[in-house]
Amino acid sequence: MKPDVGRLLEIIAGKLLLEIAPNVQPGYRQSSVGLTGMLLGMVREEFERAASRRVEENGALRALFARAAKAVADTDLRRRLETAAAGADASLLVSQLDAGNDALRGLLIELHAYVEQEDAPWARAVDAEIWRELVASTERRRFALAPF
Repeated sequence: MKPDVGRLLEIIAGKLLLEIAPNVQPGYRQSSVGLTGMLLGMVREEFERAASRRVEENGALRALFARAAKAVADTDLRRRLETAAAGADASLLVSQLDAGNDALRGLLIELHAYVEQEDAPWARAVDAEIWRELVASTERRRFALAPF
């Protein structure tokens, strides 16, 4: 038998929310069990999209770096942007994708600080692109279960 982690989490969350929580007293414990069920549902959602979201985001950052590098005058920053843009995810392990994302986000912070100090139209365009990516990144992380 091959365990289906997503389905298993869905079943456990459903049992907690629909069968166990309504029968738990006092109200505080009932709320705690219900919250645990909701969190398991969120874990299931993140499990399903974990690698895909990270690969998408890492690709978006690399593409942004490729476009921005053409206008950056600082040779060290431009070289690091070009190197990052030419990179690729070496593994689909979430821990490895996260490590790559952390490095790319560190470089994004440097690029953002750099363009905020520049007064040229290209810098305003890169700044706007960075903000669009930050919004898109937030949307990628949104859970179907609002307001989380």
